[in-house]
Formats: sequence, structure tokens, C-alpha cells
Amino acid sequence: MNWLTNYVRPRIKALVGSKRPEVPENLWVNCPACERMLFHRDLAANQQVCPHCDHHFRVGPQFRFNALFDQSSWTPIELPRAPLDPLRFRDRKRYTDRLKEAQATTGRPDAIEAAHGKIAGMPAVVAVMNFEFMAGTMGVTLGEGMVAAAKLAVLQEAAFIVVTASGGARMQEGALSLMQMPRTTIAIEEIKEAGLPYITLLTDPTTGGVTASFAMLGDIAIAEPGALIGFAGQRVIEQTIRESLPEGFQRAEYLLAHGMLDMVVHRFKLKDTIGRILCLLRQPTLPGEALGPPTEPEPPALIEVLPGEATAATSSERTPGEPAHDQLRQ
Repeated sequence: MNWLTNYVRPRIKALVGSKRPEVPENLWVNCPACERMLFHRDLAANQQVCPHCDHHFRVGPQFRFNALFDQSSWTPIELPRAPLDPLRFRDRKRYTDRLKEAQATTGRPDAIEAAHGKIAGMPAVVAVMNFEFMAGTMGVTLGEGMVAAAKLAVLQEAAFIVVTASGGARMQEGALSLMQMPRTTIAIEEIKEAGLPYITLLTDPTTGGVTASFAMLGDIAIAEPGALIGFAGQRVIEQTIRESLPEGFQRAEYLLAHGMLDMVVHRFKLKDTIGRILCLLRQPTLPGEALGPPTEPEPPALIEVLPGEATAATSSERTPGEPAHDQLRQ
């Protein structure tokens, strides 16, 4: 103990102030692909895509709505809620406690959000899965949200677009979560029976029961570059078949090369690509578009009637009192 500690330091703190300026902790973001440090404003200006290696960061529903819909044209949809803990499940924590933690972190009730608006001037309903909410797992509430969004699309005669990002079915809800696979599949079939476009945008990651149900049923299946898409994990598959898998297995580019996807589109071009697809599906012929030069009607075919033969047509078309052709010949 000395006079510097007891006297000088308290006086300096009193003059300068003991509070340090608050500095956000997330000013810099580490890219998981190239491991470079990215300034958060630069990353946001680049649509959450690494400017060095083109790695697509995971984004939430609000980002997707702003990126896909026309400017100021979308409105969020209030989705129905299901019972929070139907099985009263508990492992290391209660399921209700896990839900409360996820809701506090994301500020959302569950792992799905939906909105309706216009894309390229055409009506559309977009449902987006939130990976930050318990890894985007599919439970009863997510299934209810998918069904409600699909019914709204049918009611509004709008295209239905689903953006997937999920770790699969939610184990805390057991068989109830697995039942959402046929439920969502039936909802998609209603979209197709109504003759409406159904487009899926698969982002990193899309796995498990989501891949085995509505994620792979799109009329057009689009994926972001480098997205992990599959049912089981790569390690599980290798242990099952006892073989090493090829490089890039279950990535978007690999699935595109093997016919599982229709296209892999960069995030910068997603809105224009989806808008162009909707124009082709909803308006295959533009108003006033010329279908080709008008064709002249073909002349009627001439029917040759041999002498001495009277057809049914000639006999039926004879005026009353007119002698038959064979009578005139006689």
C-alpha cells in the first residue's frame, strides 16, 4: 500500500471517470471458410457474403424478406401456435426451458416466419426457417406454420416460396415432429393442385426430415453456393456403407451435378432469378405479344362425284321439286 494507490489513483479516476466507453463485441466477424476477419459493416453491405472467398453466411427471416420481396411490399403473417411441451420432455434441461432460451435469444416464438407480398410485381407467400431457433428443427408449431402459409397462398392465388435452414425433426417432440413430414407434404400438394408455383430455396444447412419432406418437392429447387444439403450426416453414411465419400459430397454444387437441384444461385442474383421464374410460370405469354403471322384459311376440299352416283349429302341438299341427277341424265 502506498500513496500512489491510496491517493493518486482515486483522484485520477474521479477526474477522468471510471466508466469506459461501450464498444460492441461483434465489430469483427471471423469467416469460417477463409478465416479472415471481416468488419461487420462491410459484411452487411455485401449481403452477408465474404468478399474474399464468397462464403455465404447464415441469415435470418427478416433478411430474407427484405432481400426477396419488392421494396416495402411485404407484410408478416401471424402464424398459429401449438402446445409448447406436448410430451413433457426433459433431458439435461426441460424442453420448456430450452424454448424460453431460444425465444429470448431470437425474439421469435418458433423456428418459422412467413410473410406475403409481391415479387417482381406478382403475389407471393414466403416462409423462412430460422436456424438460430434450436437449429431450425421442425416441430408441431413449424408444421402448423407451414400449413397456414400454404393455405394463405391458395387463398390469395399466390406463389409459395420456402427458404429452408434446418437440422431436421425436433427430437423433444418425438413422433409428433415426424408427423409434420406428411402434413407439410399434403399442404404442398394442395398448392400444386391449385396450379400455383412452389419454389424451394435450400440454404446451409438443410438436413433430416425437412430434406425428406417439403424441401425437395419444389417445382424449382434452388440452392445457395456451398450449402450443406442431405438427410443423414456424412460421418453416419461413411460408417454405414464403410466407404469414404467423394469430396464435396452433400454440397449444393455436387447435388446440382447429380440432378438433385435445378440451379445454384448466388445471393446477389436470387431476387432477379426468382422473379424471372415467377414471370415464366405465371405469365408464359406477355400481354400483346405476337404469336406469329396470321395464317390464311385453307380452301375447302373438293369432292368429286362420279356420274351415276348420288351421295347422301347431295340428296339431302336437293331443293323440293328438283329432279335427281340420274333422272336428268335419263
